[in-house]
Amino acid sequence: MAKDSPAGVPMTLEPLVTRVLAPNASPYTYTGTQTHIVGIDDVAIIDPGPADAAHHEALMTVIAARPVVAIVITHHHRDHSPGARALKEATGAPIVGAAPFALSDDGPRADDAFDPDYAPDRVMAEGDSVSGTGWTLTAIATPGHTKNHLAFALPETRALFSGDHVMGWSTSVVSPPDGDMTDYMASLEKLIGRDDRVYYPGHGPEIDRPERLVRGMLGHRKQREGQILRLLGEAPRAIPAMVERMYAGLDPRLFGAAERSVLAHLIDLERRGLVAADGEAWRAVAA
Repeated sequence: MAKDSPAGVPMTLEPLVTRVLAPNASPYTYTGTQTHIVGIDDVAIIDPGPADAAHHEALMTVIAARPVVAIVITHHHRDHSPGARALKEATGAPIVGAAPFALSDDGPRADDAFDPDYAPDRVMAEGDSVSGTGWTLTAIATPGHTKNHLAFALPETRALFSGDHVMGWSTSVVSPPDGDMTDYMASLEKLIGRDDRVYYPGHGPEIDRPERLVRGMLGHRKQREGQILRLLGEAPRAIPAMVERMYAGLDPRLFGAAERSVLAHLIDLERRGLVAADGEAWRAVAA
């Protein structure tokens, strides 16, 4: 596992993949957003990050005089896609990947806000590919963190660029209404059926035992689900009261994210007929 480089310093992860960290560290982005440059003779840029001049210059230095085949976007959050516009202007490359998505949210955001100006030249769906000399990136639909989230497989080396669906430092924020726990769990199950050698996430170190991690993430989410059902089996509760019981010692800056995650679980459980809302409180539904 490669150690993190400082922001702006390129790190070669394998001959076809170079990583450059953006200078946007936060409680929700860890050390920052990781942009991946794929290719040798010509390249694709995956998730160019925020609209940050220093990060843009770092990417242009790594690209040098090489042609850029595509600027590839996993999803439309402001820490992933805004840098695409300056790169497109500088290189002439098309912006491809996740579909644009407009949303009126129903509560406070617990992660980076949407990029309202994201406008891809080509929307990619499951199985769509973009390719260059000696490399191919194939879209894998992985909704959950956002409705439009895509991962990208590099079959030449059995690598997967997992965006924010699977990260190397934390579980993903799933914040309704754009985040969907039902979709997120299904997308994790989908990845277990693949034979990827390594994941390169949008945040945190690369993941060299991906199936083991994904199974652990599924188990973690099912444990959270079990906690919710046990708490509501005792008495109806509002979400803040559940978070206080479920997340002892949580960094107060992450309390909002935990509330959104619990809400996502409750919506999933409601669809399955296991819980119901009574005003601000939730209750278990008798079998």
